[in-house]
Amino acid sequence: MSKIKLFCFPFAGGSATLYNNWKPYLKEHIELIPIELAGRGTRMGEPLYASLETAINDVFNLIKEDIKQTPYALLGHSLGGIIINELALKIRALGLPEPKHVFFSGNNPLHIKNDEKNYHLLDEETFKDKILELGGTPPEFFKHPELLDIFLPLLRNDFKLASIDFSKRPIDPFKTDITVFMGIEDTEIHYDKLYQWKHFTKEKCTMHFYNGDHFFLHDEIEHITSVLNETLLKVLSLNKVAASIG
Repeated sequence: MSKIKLFCFPFAGGSATLYNNWKPYLKEHIELIPIELAGRGTRMGEPLYASLETAINDVFNLIKEDIKQTPYALLGHSLGGIIINELALKIRALGLPEPKHVFFSGNNPLHIKNDEKNYHLLDEETFKDKILELGGTPPEFFKHPELLDIFLPLLRNDFKLASIDFSKRPIDPFKTDITVFMGIEDTEIHYDKLYQWKHFTKEKCTMHFYNGDHFFLHDEIEHITSVLNETLLKVLSLNKVAASIG
């Protein structure tokens, strides 16, 4: 059976390992490839990104050979959603094969400016309080200074990358369908503006809502992967039909 590669990108402070829990739920037509960002996990010793452009160049180099060989899709949660959008634009500019589908998770439409998300500018104690408020990091974690010395600079830098303002840049829509995953209790989301995601594609935009806050993806693995299985099977089927016609 034909396969499609699914490149997955983590949220701020997150590691690619979070997607390993999805593997048992994914069908054989999906090859899951979690992308590790610099400064964490298996790349702990590498320097943090100086800019979003640096991050995009790095992850592009990680996947550039793969995307020339087989059909692929992109998925990113929060910061990961920003990265996959910028990555797709770079791929298009270089004239390389574009993704067959794009999955955004835990993101507002990317052109909406939100000054409240400049968490990287907060002082140390306020920053810690905000991280606890956002969830996703166990409170016990903050009792270990040796862990905080590593994690907080990484997280602050990730928030700096995520704070880029795209509100004045024209939207360059995808030529393929996109899917948006959202937690119904996510306080970071402007639910009255989610309809604007439709401007990010010339094709179909589908939205799925799940129980939970910004980190709903930890508890909704089975439901999310069922959408991935179904969506990417259709992508492969359409790709096969198009190839036979061509």
